[in-house]
Amino acid sequence: MTDLGGPGNHRAKGPDEGPEAVAAQIADAVESLAELWSIAAQEASLRLSPHQLRALRTVQAAPGLNLTALADGLDIGLPTASRLCDRLAAAGLLERTPHPDTRRVVQLWLTSHGRRVLCDVAGRRAQALATALAAMEPAERSALSRGLRGFLAARDTVVPGVDGTE
Repeated sequence: MTDLGGPGNHRAKGPDEGPEAVAAQIADAVESLAELWSIAAQEASLRLSPHQLRALRTVQAAPGLNLTALADGLDIGLPTASRLCDRLAAAGLLERTPHPDTRRVVQLWLTSHGRRVLCDVAGRRAQALATALAAMEPAERSALSRGLRGFLAARDTVVPGVDGTE
């Protein structure tokens, strides 16, 4: 195992600042953020499961996609995706329409109600995050912001295409 605080790593200042230690801290923070995200979503005007929210966000990102593409994007089977869309359509959040060129293909579209629900969830999540950030000292927020920018830049060099580009 590499000594992260040793002379070969000038970036590590102490045992709590090496990549593995920081990775563990980030993992804890991600779990806390996921919990905060989930709680905020459950306080929205319409309670949806994380799976339902992901489906709606996927359709929002690619309006008119078909059921197969949704299933692939969510990494679920086609029958599961179909039942999920049935429930979302029954709730008035999603609309299924035949493809104009291929009647056997069904396109998926958010309804205006679906867009409002996603907007409500996003607003509640942003407010919950802003509340947590407001409790931090300004210097801590600034350091977090710099660190996140650095992380994203490093991630893009290590994992090309992760941000949607190749």
